[in-house]
Amino acid sequence: MDRGEALRWWQTRWFVAFCTILAAVPLIWPDVPPLVDLPGHMGRYRVQLEYAQHPWLAEWYDFKWSLMGNLGVDLLVIPFAKIFGLELGVKLIVLSIPPMTVAGFLWIAREVHGRIPATALFALPLAYAFPFHFGFVNFALSMAFAMLAFGLWLRLGRLGKLTLRAILFLPISALIWLTHTFGWGTLGLLAFSAELIRQHDIRPRREGGWRQDFVTAWIVPWFKAGIQCLVLAPPVVLMLAWRSGGNVSGQTFDWFNWMAKSRWVVQVFRDRWQLFDIASVGVLFLLLFKAVRDPNIQYSRNLTLSALFLLAVYILLPRVVFGSAYADMRLVPFMIAIAILSIRPKPGMPIVGAAVVAILGFGFYGARIAATTASFAIYDASYDRELQALKHLPTGSRLLSFVGETCYNEWTMTRLQHVPGLALERNLSYTNDQWSMAGGQLMTVKYLQDRDRLARSFTHDPSELVTDVKCPREYWRPVARALVLFPRDAFDYVWLIRPPHYDKELEAGLTPVWRGGEGSTLFRVDRRVERPDPGEVMLPMPVWERQMPIPTEYEQLVNSMAPQ
Repeated sequence: MDRGEALRWWQTRWFVAFCTILAAVPLIWPDVPPLVDLPGHMGRYRVQLEYAQHPWLAEWYDFKWSLMGNLGVDLLVIPFAKIFGLELGVKLIVLSIPPMTVAGFLWIAREVHGRIPATALFALPLAYAFPFHFGFVNFALSMAFAMLAFGLWLRLGRLGKLTLRAILFLPISALIWLTHTFGWGTLGLLAFSAELIRQHDIRPRREGGWRQDFVTAWIVPWFKAGIQCLVLAPPVVLMLAWRSGGNVSGQTFDWFNWMAKSRWVVQVFRDRWQLFDIASVGVLFLLLFKAVRDPNIQYSRNLTLSALFLLAVYILLPRVVFGSAYADMRLVPFMIAIAILSIRPKPGMPIVGAAVVAILGFGFYGARIAATTASFAIYDASYDRELQALKHLPTGSRLLSFVGETCYNEWTMTRLQHVPGLALERNLSYTNDQWSMAGGQLMTVKYLQDRDRLARSFTHDPSELVTDVKCPREYWRPVARALVLFPRDAFDYVWLIRPPHYDKELEAGLTPVWRGGEGSTLFRVDRRVERPDPGEVMLPMPVWERQMPIPTEYEQLVNSMAPQ
């Protein structure tokens, strides 16, 4: 806590400002932030902004505004696109998320400890954790808002301005829910745990038996904390209205998947260099372990309880919630960050020791920022190479894309999985990478909805992902199947993006108009040429299996299992 000592260099405002600005550096160079899902979202933003201006968009997609807890960037992009244009507007919004997250972390540490402890600097790299790299931008924005809001909640509580806090957090909670439900839920957990500790500390001390002590120490603080947090509850009504709508899809499943949960913790920094990313996780856990054993370091009761609450939610949360995958994975970086932020030096810790910890913490933060900057620059170069194909794609064309993927879940992702969405964003072309989940987002795919199931299965995510062989537990098609079975009368162009190796005879009826590196090619569909017979195509199979012709019945079975 603040003991009236002079501020150290890592506790000054200029240093906080510097750390906050530094968080934006990795996103300055790329034209399009290289986050896995973001290009697909940008395609949706273009439809949102110009749906009424181009009649063919209404033939392909159904776009309807509705109230839901997943509209953060979707709403912000409206004014930003008018001022800066869509691509720059999205970039500026996304670029602001890590700095806001870092500022929130430091504010929380300042309010809980009185001064920013040197150990708090180790939490800052978590602003660029795996969920952010995956492109969950509405989620990431809501969590940045939640961290800042929690800092404000703690400050107003510390100052005793509870009425002002109640007035402010009625709209704040609703806005965070509107950005993304996850941020609102996390804010509620953090606020309740902090208020519980505050109520416990200010409770009157009374002499009495164990029953009275139990009531005053535990029951009353829980009740009063719940009362104080009622100002965060109104979005529950919005949630019920959203999820009880007649046109809402998405299931909740995959509970207690311990293997996946352990994997998410190890992969919290997953980006490009596996050894470096895993070693970075090790640094955080070494710090958490040392804080238990080091006599000069202790845990704050406030944030320790918050971290335990988040841990309990992480354990209980399924992998898929309302059809949205990786729900539990998204919580991991913030759970770890709050645990790191709970660490502080005990009174009497040598100043020199704290300075060394601060240097190490800032060095760790700087190393992660430098690595992320280099990684994003490499990803940006790959985007630039692949997007050359769009210069040869006519506006308003019907484009079918196949992006190469593997069954092995390599640590370094290509970040190209939803690059086809930029054809929709830049060329207003149809793309088959869009998600189609009613009630989960504003836009759904309706193209080919009157066609057979096989044709419809080529119209939305994940039909854009292709592999060399059939991957277990995935809906992805082998590239040979995809090239043979797609409905050629429904598409004008086919875009292969770094596909697996395939027999060039499968290009029958496809005329190349652009070729890039690593097999990337843009084809024009020539319907005058008969495509290969599906029953005669040989699929590449694992080495322990014998090659055999494609069983079309099996293809139909696989597609019948795909989400529509």
